[in-house]
Amino acid sequence: MGYNCVVLIKQVPDTKRITGDVMNEDGTVKRSALPAIFNPEDLNALETAVEIKDRFGGHVTAITMGLPAAAAVLRDALYRGADDAILITDRRCAASDTLATSYILSCAVRKLDYDIVLCGRQAIDGDTAQVGPQLAEKLGITQITYVEQLIELSRRTITAQRNIGNGWQQVKAELPVLLTVIGDANEPRVAAARRMMKLKKAQTPIEIEQQIRNENPDAKDTDIAELVEHKCGDMEKKGLLIKQWDLDMLEADLSWCGMSGSPTKVHRIQSVVLAAKESKDVEPTDKGIADMIHELIEEKTIA
Repeated sequence: MGYNCVVLIKQVPDTKRITGDVMNEDGTVKRSALPAIFNPEDLNALETAVEIKDRFGGHVTAITMGLPAAAAVLRDALYRGADDAILITDRRCAASDTLATSYILSCAVRKLDYDIVLCGRQAIDGDTAQVGPQLAEKLGITQITYVEQLIELSRRTITAQRNIGNGWQQVKAELPVLLTVIGDANEPRVAAARRMMKLKKAQTPIEIEQQIRNENPDAKDTDIAELVEHKCGDMEKKGLLIKQWDLDMLEADLSWCGMSGSPTKVHRIQSVVLAAKESKDVEPTDKGIADMIHELIEEKTIA
């Protein structure tokens, strides 16, 4: 039997490249000044889903919520083995914290036939590790967090090994289940050349609309809409249309979305600069290191 896997992925700014030049005065990051990348642990979640499909059969759907540009990570997911992709984009999603985000994603997942939902442990632009567990809570399904290895999947039962910091734990659960996957779980496969050639022209309706507007700058909105509908139908027949959902499509309660559904508020942002009160040069020799260790022991810095 096959398993239907839904993978939640995110396009994030490359936080490894943060410097003073990409910071706003209020201490927040200028996202537009950093390259956008596939959230690293979401790649591990996608790899786990594709491995399940390769071994047992089934279907992998990748979902992301974000601006229209986030379609780029959905194409990447298709290149790496996902069968279907969905972009959730809506201005009313802006300023969603983890609670609002998990609610919106739960509305999307409920519209799909799923056995296993997979997320990366956390996103590098927030590091909260909250969306996965909150999503499981809203779906009313079992969750296994910090998954580092899939031990067994048989009929409607899954056994996974989770990292608990100073050891590991094996957990067995009934499907449906949500897994959050850590970076050590696997080595994500690279994009397949054949899939890239086949799917490189995959687009969302909003990308198709923008392309048509660029090609027909003087066209009326009614004509644009007609051209977009025709092109979307043609792309769908070719298997190149990335689905695009908004909050109306999801039948979401708007009071739970965006700023109104986000109780998290930033109280204060403070830039912290660490500076040593005093410093001491240590000779890069065995004697220099031994003297340093001896001094640290004398000062009871280390035991």
